[in-house]
Amino acid sequence: MRQFELEKKTTRDAFGAAVLELAKEDPTVIGIGADTTSNLGMKQMAKEMPNRVYNVGIAEQNMMGIAAGMAATGFRVFGGSFAPFICMRSLEQFRTFIAYPHLNVVMAGGMGGLGAANEGVTHQCPEDVAIMRTIAGNVVVAPADTASTRAVVLALGRHDGPAYVRLGKTAFHKVFDESYHFEIGKANVLEEGSDVTLISCGAALHRALQAADVLRGEGIEATVLDCTCIKPLDEQAVVAAAAKTGCVVTVEDSTIMGALGGAVAEVLSEQLPTPLKRVGIRDVFTESGDMDSLMDKYGLSVSDITAAAKEVIAKKR
Repeated sequence: MRQFELEKKTTRDAFGAAVLELAKEDPTVIGIGADTTSNLGMKQMAKEMPNRVYNVGIAEQNMMGIAAGMAATGFRVFGGSFAPFICMRSLEQFRTFIAYPHLNVVMAGGMGGLGAANEGVTHQCPEDVAIMRTIAGNVVVAPADTASTRAVVLALGRHDGPAYVRLGKTAFHKVFDESYHFEIGKANVLEEGSDVTLISCGAALHRALQAADVLRGEGIEATVLDCTCIKPLDEQAVVAAAAKTGCVVTVEDSTIMGALGGAVAEVLSEQLPTPLKRVGIRDVFTESGDMDSLMDKYGLSVSDITAAAKEVIAKKR
């Protein structure tokens, strides 16, 4: 089973660095945060471009209104705060003042999923993807590491409309290098196999790849889909993989209700009914702890993924 080393920088660092990269090329790019610009990796941008980074204080709803006003006057806004405060506290403002007029605002949710780890349930947000998927016209992405975060931000810098990016607090495991390709609405096939499909994104993706290694050692060949872009979901890739293998497992550090697993279930139920198992967080509030331990405790271990794969294979037969 391959091992993935922890990165030295976080996806939040990569987010801010990529926004700065965009800002150097596009004078309309600005950064905004609710006392979170440093947490979003924008410290260097604030130093180099102090007139293009705005800290509005701990006032997420107000931040959404300011971002909307700036975008409405021609700016391309990149901002964010901790995921629960973006996706819950200021959801109405994001929906009505940013998404409804289809403005160019990218909001990042730091500590999405189990990313808050030892911060506890008030800052963890396994619900973020499920919530933000429901907002009309909103792109939802969950990069797996710093290289994919950079690619995501650069792509969103060319996109017209709102978007939500899930980021972590601590370092993720390195999955990709700088050659990583991201396209809105497209999945990447990372492994080819004919027995089962594993579909994953974000901080859980490296575990799906490790599970594919374990399964291969037992004579089971898995297709692995990287669905960093959860909305719009690459329905064609999902259906093609399901048709090829005949069974599917989704893997994510999100609630299984409405996030990536829910999106895949919706597509397959309508287009190609297929045995499916959603590996993720069940109907519980998670406790505090380091992220790897939490993933193990709440059903996202490599053995949990391989067991799910064998379960759907058995249903297929």
